[in-house]
Amino acid sequence: MEGKDRYLISVDEDGKVSLPRELAAKWGIKPGASIRIDAQENGIFLRRPTTQISKIYIEPTNQCNLECRTCIRNIWDEAPGFMSDNTFGHIIQEVVGLETSPTVFFGGFGEPLFHPEIVDMVAQASAAGANVELITNATLLSLDISRKLIKAGLKRLWVSIDGATPESYADVRLGAQLPHVLKNLAAFRDARPPGHQVEPYIGIVFVAMRRNLADLSDLIHLGTRLGATKLLVSNVLPHTEEMLAEVLYSQSLSEITYLPSIWVPHLDLAKLDLNPDSGKVLLKTLQTGINLSYSGQNLGSTNDKCPFIEAGTIVFGWDGSVYPCLPLSHDFSSYLNNRRRHSHRYVLGNINQDELDTIWDQPDYLQFRQRVQDFHFSPCTFCGGCDLVEMNEEDCYGNTFPTCGGCLWAQGVLRCP
Repeated sequence: MEGKDRYLISVDEDGKVSLPRELAAKWGIKPGASIRIDAQENGIFLRRPTTQISKIYIEPTNQCNLECRTCIRNIWDEAPGFMSDNTFGHIIQEVVGLETSPTVFFGGFGEPLFHPEIVDMVAQASAAGANVELITNATLLSLDISRKLIKAGLKRLWVSIDGATPESYADVRLGAQLPHVLKNLAAFRDARPPGHQVEPYIGIVFVAMRRNLADLSDLIHLGTRLGATKLLVSNVLPHTEEMLAEVLYSQSLSEITYLPSIWVPHLDLAKLDLNPDSGKVLLKTLQTGINLSYSGQNLGSTNDKCPFIEAGTIVFGWDGSVYPCLPLSHDFSSYLNNRRRHSHRYVLGNINQDELDTIWDQPDYLQFRQRVQDFHFSPCTFCGGCDLVEMNEEDCYGNTFPTCGGCLWAQGVLRCP
């Protein structure tokens, strides 16, 4: 069921907090666990402990049937590969052994439906008790595949759509046609069993850039007609000079701050009607360099927070290699503040040789997760002024590989489902 869960927390005379058993189990909170608490103006925010695996990304393949302008494959030379039955079997064994049922997300830097056994993989993950999601470009989403995925127990289908018109879509997703994708997605929607809250849920991912931003409002309406209950808008990560000219966040990293400071005014903005007149005023306001809240929510609250560590994530590559997050699962180059930056992958082990507990609990990995949650890295995304930003090997605070100060996911600029 979609929505927010609400719980009551009891406090004894000594100020000790008691969490409901169901809530503690869901978030991996055990006796003696250390939980980070962020104090805010009108409340406190409890961070997930870094000890529980809650989300598992599985990359069935690093290959795709399209050649998109935005794709990482435009600049890498990795060997193609598909996850074997043996490797996937090791992963499923580990999923079954987890204390709480995780979300298993089929996706990465390839097209999951390109894998010939993807339906069976979804079925096995679902039978293991996982909440199963999958992302696709939907070009291979035939009616037969749709029916099989639904029967296999898929809980959410994410579809990448980077344009609301055939022309703008084809301009980004080379080799694909929007009418074909929409036809496939509509067929998937209609193949679901009837009900009040129909599963699998549908989500749409839109990568925003200069060339397609005008399509965003139309895409929202399009998604609503297609039955999407979630729409995720991310920025583009520029791997080439051509895409560097498409970014929409070159100023936002420094214009909206998040640290309380007597030197930076804090603007708490109420909800306003958005129209051409108010839009001009708001845009001018956002460009003044302020600590901004909208209806009481600080718009910089996602800064210095890794969405993967916060979600209890672990990533399996197609060959069984294990990584802490998607950005550290491949070597790649991109641009940050107009500087070319090379990011090296961080391999924790391989599920074909080691058990998941052994990988998850190794001291270096435990320390890394805590280090990322504390996020005492140099502010490379805001500064970008020295040569250290050109790699993720070390930073000016003395941190060694992997350093995350230049990670745009940790600043809320890039988003993944």
